[in-house]
Amino acid sequence: MSDSKYFHMFKVFFKIGLFTIGGGLAMIPVIRHEFVENQQWISDDDVTDVLALSQSMPGVIAINASTFLGYRLAGIPGAIVSTLGVVLPSFIIILLIAALFTDAISNNQYVTSFFAGINAALAALLFAASLELGKKSVKDYMGCAITAFSALAISVFDLDIALVVLISGLAGFLYYRHRGNKDL
Repeated sequence: MSDSKYFHMFKVFFKIGLFTIGGGLAMIPVIRHEFVENQQWISDDDVTDVLALSQSMPGVIAINASTFLGYRLAGIPGAIVSTLGVVLPSFIIILLIAALFTDAISNNQYVTSFFAGINAALAALLFAASLELGKKSVKDYMGCAITAFSALAISVFDLDIALVVLISGLAGFLYYRHRGNKDL
């Protein structure tokens, strides 16, 4: 991969890191849009695989996903470039906030209103990404049952996300193994 391609990867990940406010889960629709639609580097199925792997590993999902995607695209140098690209915006912003954010700014009604609007938009982005990924990931009634279980377990019963992922993965493994579907 040439230097210009590494720089292009860095710019893409920097943009993702810069415009993703709200944590790693808020990054999912941005990653999907950028990688599947704009760059055409991966497919929708790849996005779900990357997210499943990134959530099942220790660490921050944003860094895990960017490192894995960078590695997939360009090996170890790609992993380094993508991780730096996604981390650098947050690092710069936190440094600026630490230097400039005072009580006068944090209590400003315009600032708090701005962030309230961003939070509402993030909820819509996550919902839209969930629908889009769900169309491609949930392929039968068992997929619907696992999705419903996961949503209820996390949102209503406040179960740990890692536990829900493990239970859902085990349920899917046992069900599809029993059915003999190896192509899902």
